[in-house]
Amino acid sequence: MSKIDPEAVAEQAAETGQLSEGDEGTDRNVGAPRPRKEDAKLITGQTNWTDNIQLPGMLHMAIVRSPMAHARITRVDVSAAKQQPGVVAAYSGADLADEYTGLPCAWPVTADMVSPTHLPIATDKVRYVGDAVAVVVARDRYAAADALESVDVEYEPLPAVVDMEQALRDEVLVHDDAGTNRCFTWPFSGGDVEQAFAEADVVVKRRFLQQRLIPTAIEPRAVVVAPIAAADEYTLYSATQIPHILRLLVAGVTGIPEHKLRVVAPDVGGGFGSKLNVYAEEAIALVVARRLGRPLKWTESRSEGYQATIHGRDQIQDLELAATGDGRLLGFKVDLKADMGAYLQLVTPGVPILGAFMFPAIYKMDAYSFSCTGVFTTKTPTDAYRGAGRPEATFAIERMMDELAAELGMDPIELRRRNWITHEEFPYETVAGLTYDSGNYEAATDKAESAFGYAELRAEQKQRRESGDPVQLGIGISTYTEMCGLAPSRVLGSLSYGAGGWETASIRMLPSGKVEVVTGTSPHGQGHVTSWSQIAADVLGVPFDDVDVRHGDTAVAHSGLDSYGSRSLVVGGIAVHKAAERVIEKAKRIAAHMLEADEGDVEFADGRFSVRGSPDVSKTIQDVALAVFAAHDMPDGVEPNLDSECTFDPENFSFPHGTHLCAVEVDTETGHVGIRSYVAVDDVGRVVNPMIVEGQVHGGLAQGIAQALFEEAVYDPDGNLVTGSLVDYYVPGAPDLPEFTTDRTETPATSNPLGVKGVGEAGTIASTPAVVNAVVDALRHLGVDDVRMPCSPERVWRAIHRGGGGNGDGRAASAAQVTTSQSVVGGRQ
Repeated sequence: MSKIDPEAVAEQAAETGQLSEGDEGTDRNVGAPRPRKEDAKLITGQTNWTDNIQLPGMLHMAIVRSPMAHARITRVDVSAAKQQPGVVAAYSGADLADEYTGLPCAWPVTADMVSPTHLPIATDKVRYVGDAVAVVVARDRYAAADALESVDVEYEPLPAVVDMEQALRDEVLVHDDAGTNRCFTWPFSGGDVEQAFAEADVVVKRRFLQQRLIPTAIEPRAVVVAPIAAADEYTLYSATQIPHILRLLVAGVTGIPEHKLRVVAPDVGGGFGSKLNVYAEEAIALVVARRLGRPLKWTESRSEGYQATIHGRDQIQDLELAATGDGRLLGFKVDLKADMGAYLQLVTPGVPILGAFMFPAIYKMDAYSFSCTGVFTTKTPTDAYRGAGRPEATFAIERMMDELAAELGMDPIELRRRNWITHEEFPYETVAGLTYDSGNYEAATDKAESAFGYAELRAEQKQRRESGDPVQLGIGISTYTEMCGLAPSRVLGSLSYGAGGWETASIRMLPSGKVEVVTGTSPHGQGHVTSWSQIAADVLGVPFDDVDVRHGDTAVAHSGLDSYGSRSLVVGGIAVHKAAERVIEKAKRIAAHMLEADEGDVEFADGRFSVRGSPDVSKTIQDVALAVFAAHDMPDGVEPNLDSECTFDPENFSFPHGTHLCAVEVDTETGHVGIRSYVAVDDVGRVVNPMIVEGQVHGGLAQGIAQALFEEAVYDPDGNLVTGSLVDYYVPGAPDLPEFTTDRTETPATSNPLGVKGVGEAGTIASTPAVVNAVVDALRHLGVDDVRMPCSPERVWRAIHRGGGGNGDGRAASAAQVTTSQSVVGGRQ
C-alpha cells in the first residue's frame, strides 16, 4: 500500500484549490495538511483503551456461548462454576432475566416488521453459534475464562438454517412465535417501471451475491462498569462509536435512570460500524455490576468477537437493467434478500434500506423499482459495516453497467458518459427521489483516465488477448456517488428511524484565550481532534495549538448523536463552525464597548477586532476573553460569557463522488489475481485536512479491495462459522495491496457553509466493483461474466474452466441473462 507523503499531500491541496498560492506559510488551517494531534499518544503508548482501565477491586466477566447454531436450552447449571478458584459469581439467563429487557432495534422499517425479543442472555433457545447462555465473574480474567468449562449446559439440537432462500420456506423457524423467517418486505419505486422495460431494446439480468463480512477493528470490544452503589450511579466505559445513543438505550434496557448513568468512550481503536450498537455485554456488565456493587470488566477475544460482534453485507441481489440499443438507460429493477442473522441489532433492518436510494447512482433513467426482504437465519446478526447499504448498491449498478456495455459492444466508460448527470444539470433530482446538490463526474473521470493511462492499457489488453498470453489484463471502472452525513432528521423520521440526524458542538472560551471545543461526535480514528481544531482556529483566529477538543464522555459532551455514516464532518464539523461564529457574534458587542465604537463599525479578521477605517485600534479575541472573565466593564445587559453552542440539522445529505480505475493481471493457469495499478479520483467537496482525507481513502480502499479479493465469513450447513479466527478469515495487510494513485477534484457541497462532503466510506464504496469489474474484464473473452466474491484463485480458475456462467465455485451463484428486443438471446447458469 502506498505511503502518505505530507509534502505531496500539500502540493495536491494547492493544485485542487484547497490552498491558494502562499497559504502554506500562513496561519490558515482549513485546507492544510496539519499533522494529527491524536498521533503522539498513539505512537508513544499513552492511549487509554477500555481494556487498559484498572479500578480498585475490579472483577472480570466471561461469557458462556452456545456451540450450537440452533437448539433448545433444557438446563443451565452454574453451581460447579461458582466453586472454582477465584470465582465470585455465576449466572444463567434465567437468573438475570428480570434485570433487563430485550436489546433495542431502532429502525422498524415497516409497520409489520417482525422484531423478536432479544434478551442479552438466552433463556429458551440459542439461535446462533456465540449466543450467550451464562456468565461467570471472577477476580481475574483467567479464572473467569477457566471457570466457563464448569458451567453445565444441556441442549436439544434443532436444525440450522443458514441459506436465505431456504429460510423463506419457513420449514425451520428461527423464532417460533413469529411463525415466519421473513422479517419485512420494503418496496420502493419511481417512474413507470413497466413502461420502461416494455420500451427497452436490451434487458440485462444478473444475480450477484454480497458475501458476509466480519468487521475486524484493531481494538476488540471491551466494557468496564464502575458503580457507585450508595448513589445508584454508574459509569460505563465502552469501546463504542455511540456513547450518547448507548447511554439512552442501555438505560432503558437496564432500568437505570439516564441521569444516573455516565457513558465514556475512551480511546477507541476503529469501529467500521461494528461498534455502532447496543450489545448484550454492555447490558450484562451493568446488571452484574449493579448486583455485586463492584467494578467489572469484560474484553472479547478475537475469536469470540467473530461470533458475537455484528457481521456485515450478506445479500442476494436479483437485478434487471433496461436500455435502448444505443445505451441509454430506461429502467432498473432491484430485488434484494438481506440476511438479518438471528436477531435485529440496532439498525439491522435499515442497512439495506439506506442503499435503496443509491442503486440509480450517478445515472439518469426513467424508472426504478426496489424491493428488499429481510430474512432471519441462524447466524450472527448483521448490521452496519463501512458504507452500510451503499457499497452493495454501488456494486450492483457498476457491475450492471459493465455487463450492459459488454452486451452492446461499447466501451464501459463511454456507456457511463452517455448516462450520467452532467455538471450543468445540478441540482438534480434522481429517479429515487434524492436531490444531488453538486458534482462533476466528467472532471473526476477525465483526471482518472489521464493518471491511469486508460487508452494505453486497452491497447496492451488487446495485444495480450491476440497473443494468447496466459496472464490476461483486465480494466475495471467504478464511477460512484454516495449519500452520507446521516441526516436530516425529517428524512430519517420519514424512514421510521428511531433518532434524528442533528449534531451538537459548543465552544468554551477560557480566560487565557485558549479554546475548548466540546463535540457530540465520537471519533475512533477519524482525526476529529485535529480537524475540529482547524475549523475552530480559523473562525476564531486563534493558533491551531490553542484549541483542545473534548469528546466521547456524556458527562462532558452532554448532547450528541455520535459518529457513523460519514456524518461527523458534514454535521458535527458544521456545528463546530457555527458555534465558533456565535462566539464571534457575542465577542463583537463586547469588543465594540472596549473600543468605544459602534458595534456596526467593528470588523473581525484574523483573531482581531478593529474599527472600520482605524485598523490600528484593535482588540484581540484573547483580550476580549480576559475582559469577559474579569467582567469589570461589560456593556449594559450583556452577560460575561462568550461560550456558545450550536445544534446543526442539515437540510440534505452530502454527495461525494469519484472515479476509480483498476488494472489487474489474472493468471489464467492458476487463477491468481494481482492488482497492477489503482487510480482513485474522489470529489469530497472542500477538504479540511488533505492528509486525513488521504488516510481515509487509503483505509477505505483496503477494505473494499478486501471484499473483492480476500474476505468472506463462511458457515457450514450446521451453522458453524468456519472462518472464526484470523487464521481462516483473510484480512489483507499492506503486502497484499497495491500502490494507490489518489487525486481529487472539488465541487463544494451547497448544503453546508464549509462546502464539505463525507469521505470515510468513499474508498470502500467505490473499490469493490472496480476490482471485480477488472477481474471479469480480463476473462470476458473466455466466456466469463461474473466471479463470485471474493475472487480467490480457486474461484477464478473454476470460472475460467467452466467457460462462463461466472459463479466461480461450482454453484449457480450468479445467473446471467440478456434479452434483446424482448427475445432471449443468451442465458448462462
